[in-house]
Amino acid sequence: MDVRSRNHVTVTGRTGGPVVMLAHGFGCDQNMWRLVVPALERDFTVVLFDHVGAGHSDLSAWSPEHYSTLDRYADDVLEICRELALGPVTFVGHSVSAMMGVLAAARAPEAFAGLVLLAPSPCFIDDPESGYRGGFSAEDIDELLESLEANYLGWSGAMAPVIMGNPERPELGQELTNSFCRTDPDIARVFARVTFLSDNRADLPAVDVPTLIAQCSSDAIAPPEVGAFVHAQIQGSQLVTLNATGHCPQLAAPEETTAAITAFAGAAR
Repeated sequence: MDVRSRNHVTVTGRTGGPVVMLAHGFGCDQNMWRLVVPALERDFTVVLFDHVGAGHSDLSAWSPEHYSTLDRYADDVLEICRELALGPVTFVGHSVSAMMGVLAAARAPEAFAGLVLLAPSPCFIDDPESGYRGGFSAEDIDELLESLEANYLGWSGAMAPVIMGNPERPELGQELTNSFCRTDPDIARVFARVTFLSDNRADLPAVDVPTLIAQCSSDAIAPPEVGAFVHAQIQGSQLVTLNATGHCPQLAAPEETTAAITAFAGAAR
């Protein structure tokens, strides 16, 4: 299958410029980057794509067996990089895509000029024995997945505003709700389990490319302790706390998010 059509790959921006690759999170598609792309296009070649099962990707490529772990998604990232042959990319992974970038960079560090991990979480579930705080108990995640599987549309309407934050700007929560609701419920159920049950903490030390962890000042999905943990595990990484609140700073604070990406990607080249 053609990689470009499989993932609805879009390449825009400055021809020959350093490459920035933007990867969206759960329940979203490349449209979630639309507010940061115009500024990035001035200096960078910008690569956008939809994960298989999302947006305008080729749904015939999706199966629950194939996409039951983050490993297949990381493989897709590397296949896109090889197909485009644009040289090392600065990979910007939002939320669950941050860990896809971690896995991909550990396998093929030569493909990456750097990683920007935007609101990342290597494990959403607290681990009291090790002292790790992911933000949720195992029971919390079980309830979340049960609710999603029982009534995906209802779950979307309830959870999207919580994930987005910024209650004074309800249009942002509505946009995320609409994005969730455009996703096939069967695909969303599988991807949700992959997202919320994966534990990639042990993969972080294998990253050996320049890395920026950009967390939000207040995030119901990825608390500050998570960003600090990722920073401690990836040698030489940088950690920045954005003034943005919520879990989707590319929508809530696009200028600040763009500035962080631009400063890092320019230095990483």
